[in-house]
Amino acid sequence: MSVFAVLDPAVGLAHDIVAALAHVVPTALAIVLFTVCVRLALHPLARAAARGEKSRARLAPRVAELNRKHKGRPEKLQAALAELYREEKASPFAGCLPMLVQIPFFSVMYRLFTTPNDLLGHTLFGAPLGLHVGQVQGAGQWAVFAVLYAGLAAVAYAGFRRARRAQAAQAAKAVPGTPPQPGPAFLPYLSFGTVLFAALVPLAAGVYLLTTTTWTAVERAWLYRDGAPEPAGVALV
Repeated sequence: MSVFAVLDPAVGLAHDIVAALAHVVPTALAIVLFTVCVRLALHPLARAAARGEKSRARLAPRVAELNRKHKGRPEKLQAALAELYREEKASPFAGCLPMLVQIPFFSVMYRLFTTPNDLLGHTLFGAPLGLHVGQVQGAGQWAVFAVLYAGLAAVAYAGFRRARRAQAAQAAKAVPGTPPQPGPAFLPYLSFGTVLFAALVPLAAGVYLLTTTTWTAVERAWLYRDGAPEPAGVALV
């Protein structure tokens, strides 16, 4: 039994909602509308995560200074960090919990759009929503997948550019003498992982991925519109 089977009741509810929407609009559009509604409901969690990320970014220079000051003395470092976060009424884990809470919702949508069901029998411009790219036949179906992958690539490139800018900003504000963080150079390229992943899932899941990654890109641009430093990590969903 798949570990995702525990999500089946929620998947069934999500299926019923999308199926109801599919009686009013095309199924592919129902997937888009359902994804947008879920992301809108999760937006308060995204705002909380952004506040936590901004708090950590604001305190990063002082944390780096304490790391250098108490190098080799872990007990004094932990005490100093605890005092810093207490004074600033912040937490080193602020923003992590809201991000973790969102994972079950994304897992439900992933299972809905990758597990065989009646929704995947519907089509998008002649291409079945349950179709994998390896099963494509005809120029029309190839065109549908080409447009989907082009859209995902465009969103991935926007995420890549934002991550690169965030890395440059962090490097410019780094305290002199602070050792570089391990392995950050490849992180922006993870944006393109969504495109590769889309090649492994049915068309319906690709439509979901395009919708949710576009939402993420727009949401992050809006949440960090005040010029606050954005984390260099890449949000894939």
